[in-house]
Order: sequence, then C-alpha cells, then structure tokens
Amino acid sequence: MATIGQQLAKTEEDLATKAMDPSASLDDIKATQTVKADLQARFDVIKAQHDQLEKEQAEKFAQKQNTIAGIEDPKQKVVSAKADLIRSTMRGKAIDSDVRAALGDNSTTGGSKFLPKTVSNDIIMEPLAKNPLRGHSVVTNITNLELPKLSYTLDDDDFIADTETAKELELTGDTVSFGRHKFKVYAGVSETVINGSDANLVGHVENALKSGVAAKEKKVAFATTPKPGEEHMSFYSTQNGIKVVTGADKYKAIKAAIADLHEDYRENAKIFMTFADYSDIIETLANGSATLYTAQPEQVLGKPVVFADGAVKPIVGDFSYSQFNYDIGELFERDKDIKTGIEQFVVTAWFDHQIKLKSAFRIADVTSTP
Repeated sequence: MATIGQQLAKTEEDLATKAMDPSASLDDIKATQTVKADLQARFDVIKAQHDQLEKEQAEKFAQKQNTIAGIEDPKQKVVSAKADLIRSTMRGKAIDSDVRAALGDNSTTGGSKFLPKTVSNDIIMEPLAKNPLRGHSVVTNITNLELPKLSYTLDDDDFIADTETAKELELTGDTVSFGRHKFKVYAGVSETVINGSDANLVGHVENALKSGVAAKEKKVAFATTPKPGEEHMSFYSTQNGIKVVTGADKYKAIKAAIADLHEDYRENAKIFMTFADYSDIIETLANGSATLYTAQPEQVLGKPVVFADGAVKPIVGDFSYSQFNYDIGELFERDKDIKTGIEQFVVTAWFDHQIKLKSAFRIADVTSTP
C-alpha cells in the first residue's frame, strides 16, 4: 500500500506539472490521468484489504485480552486459569493449553489428566481446615520417596545411644519407603457457583478440597481401628507398636512418657492430646486454685502441647519423624449427586503417612485398675 501510495503521489505531481505546462499535449495529460486513475483504484483495493485485516487483528487482540493469555496480573491469571480448569472439567471439555501453561503444567499432549502443579500444590500443601499435625509433621510431594530413618550416620554403629532405636533399625532397616494409597475428595459445586465469578468459584472448590485433604490426614494418623492397608499410618496401630507408658493418672502418664523418651527425641518432643484430657488434668492439679487455669500448657506439662480431638490417648514424641508424602499424579474428574443434583468436582490423590521411627514416640495411658 505504501509503494502504490508513493507512485500515486508522484503521478499526481506529474499531472499537476503537465496541466500547468502549455507545451504539454492533451494526450500526455489524458495518459497521465489514466495512470493516476489506475493507481488510485489499486490503492483503494489494497487499502480495503488492509483495513479489513487491521479490523480482524484488533478483534483477535480484544479477544485475547479476555482470555488467560491476555491477563497481565500473575495472581489473577492463576485464579482465572483455575476457574477455567474447574468449569471445563465440570462440563466435560478439554483443558486449553494456555490454562495448563498458566498453572505450570507443561504437558503438550492435550490428553493428560494430571492435575497441574499449581493446583496440586495449593490443594495438597496448604489445607484450609486444620490438621493439627501440619507444622509439626513433615509434608512432601515426591514420587517414589525413600528416606533414611536417621538424618546422619557415623562409620561406627555404636553412635546410636538409644538401644530401642538401634533395635528398631536392626529389625526394620535404616530406610523407609513411601507407598501410594488412593483417596478421593469431593467438592460440591452448584450451577450458580460454576457460573459465578472466578474468585468465588476457585475459593469455594479449593476450600472444600483442602478441608477434605486435612480430614483424611487426621483420620489415618489418629485411627484407633485403621482400614486394611492403612495400619502403618496410625500412631495407635498395633502394627507400629509404639511403646505405651502408663501412670496413675494422665498427668503422671504424660510425665513418665516424656521421661521415657531418649534425650535425642525428648529435646524436640511435643504432646498431642485432647482438650478434654488437658482440662481434666488442670482441674485435678488446681485443686480449687485458679492459678493453673491461666498457665500455658507447656508450663504445666513441661513440653509444647497441641490439641487434637483425634489424640484419644496422649502422644508424646518428636513429630519430625512423622511424614506425609503425596505422590505426584493427582487426577481430576466430575461426578453428580443424583439425590441433590449437585455436581461434584473430584480430586483423586495418592499419599502415605509414615512414622519413620517408632522409638521417637510414646503413648501415655492410665494404669488399668483391677
């Protein structure tokens, strides 16, 4: 268009020059006019094509601005991508590549159902509902994880001063391997929520999934009658055989359990117990005085206390030897509750909870009376 425009401008100048030149013939002027009309027609055709392409490009750019790729704010881009992932899953549609890219999934096959990394980390690693073990137990997200039970070793096995630990390592080996135990978490989503704002949709689904993950963790770790295959995950499982230390009452049992731990574990030990048990201890020790009711639990029992309704018998130990691991490879899908008509956004995950060293823990119990 620029080239034709330049030629047209030059022809117009030539025409003006010839029109003002008395010596120029009318045939030359008419010939120049014909050239100008031809160039003008060509210019008009090219300009019309240019304007159409420019309009189409502007429309595409405007559409892009309304998609994931067109969002500049990184946080908003992730929220919008999560919302798109949820909506696409609920409607049985394929996940767009730009959505996967925004969520950190580099899969280019288009058929992968693996949960993108960003969503996986948010759901698995940061539960909203509180699992009291979080912040005390270790949480990882590694496939086929295998770890040494002790963080360091020496060339002489005699460095292990705790005989119980030495016996345990001799009996069970010095490494622990994490398995894959499947569970599903359901987030009920109504049509109103699906069609609502991205922020509300993502917040609703993530809160439900995080709460489900936390509930599952608590359930397996404090189960008094674990499901088959999950026995090793519970502190109370006979399969783990964590040592039970008894006392005339729970206060004395807890103090005895702390004292029974080897010093390697006692220094970082914490007490997991129910608030009801702690209240009973305070009521007994206070004996009518109000002083103990205002004291911190650590001042009363000598170690930090974490309240957990699932800890039906107080557990004392170094909880860094308790570890949850989520195997990479979560799946997401949809289901429908026929009774309520509510759609379900479903995440299937695989995880394991390992008590890496049983000798790092004690269970406090009251001496049974005949």
